[in-house]
Amino acid sequence: MSDGEHPRRLSPWREALHDVIFEADTPLGKAFDVALLVTILISICAVVLESVAEFRARHSLLLRSIEWTVTVLFTAEYALRMFSVRRPLRYATSFFGIVDLLSILPTYLSLFFAGAHSLIVIRALRLLRVFRVFKVVRYLGEVGALVQAVRATQAKITVFLMTVLTAVLIMGTLMYVIEGEAGGFVNIPQSMYWAIVTVTTVGYGDIAPTTVMGKLIASAAMVLGYSLIIIPTGIFSMELVKAAGERVTTQCCSECMREGHAEDAEFCKYCGAGL
Repeated sequence: MSDGEHPRRLSPWREALHDVIFEADTPLGKAFDVALLVTILISICAVVLESVAEFRARHSLLLRSIEWTVTVLFTAEYALRMFSVRRPLRYATSFFGIVDLLSILPTYLSLFFAGAHSLIVIRALRLLRVFRVFKVVRYLGEVGALVQAVRATQAKITVFLMTVLTAVLIMGTLMYVIEGEAGGFVNIPQSMYWAIVTVTTVGYGDIAPTTVMGKLIASAAMVLGYSLIIIPTGIFSMELVKAAGERVTTQCCSECMREGHAEDAEFCKYCGAGL
C-alpha cells in the first residue's frame, strides 16, 4: 500500500457486523461476547462431564446434542468473522483466528477419529476475550504490556536459553564420561536429560551420580539452576516496566486484526487503516 493510500472501507452493514462481532464498545457487541462466553462455558462443561462414565451413560444424547449445537453455532460465527473483515486470511492466521478454527475442528474430526471431540477443551482459550467483554481496559493495558515485554526480550532470552543448553550439553557429556552406563548414564541424550532435570531443580531421582566427581558436577548444576532463575526474571521485569502505563481500548482493526490502540486513535498504529 503506497503512502497516502488508505484501504477500501467495508460496506456499512459489514462494518456494523464487524462492530458487533469484534468490538465490546457497544451494547450489541458486549451482549454478543457475553453470549459467546456463556456458550463456551456450557460446551466445556459438557466435555468434562462426558468424561465421567456414569454421567455419560445417563445423558449421552444430551451431551452430544450440546456439542453439535455449539459446534454449528461456532462454525456460523467463524464464517461471519471471516466475512466481516477486510482481509479474511489475516484473521484466519491470527492467534484468535487459529483458536476459533481449532475450537470447531475436533467435533468434525470425531466423525473419523474416536475421542477427538475431547480436544474441544481448547475452546477455553476463547475465554481470554473476557478482558474485552467486560471493558476492563486496565487489564487490556496489562496484557498489551506483557506482549510488548515478551517481544522486546526475545533476543535476550534466546541467547540465555542457548547458554543454558550449552551448559546442559557440557554437563551431560561430562556425566556420561565420568559415571558411564553403570550409573545409568547410558548415552549423552540420557545424560542431558539428567542435566536438564537437575538444573531446573526438579530432581526426579531416577538417575543419580555415585562418584565423587559426579556429585560435584551435580552440585554445581543445582547451584547454577538457582542462579539462572534470576536472569530471565530480571530481563523480563525491566522490559515490563518500560511497556507499562499505556492506556488502550478494545478497538480491533478490521484490516490487520490487531488491538491495543490508544483511546483517541482514529487510525490503526500498525497498518494505518481507519478505526
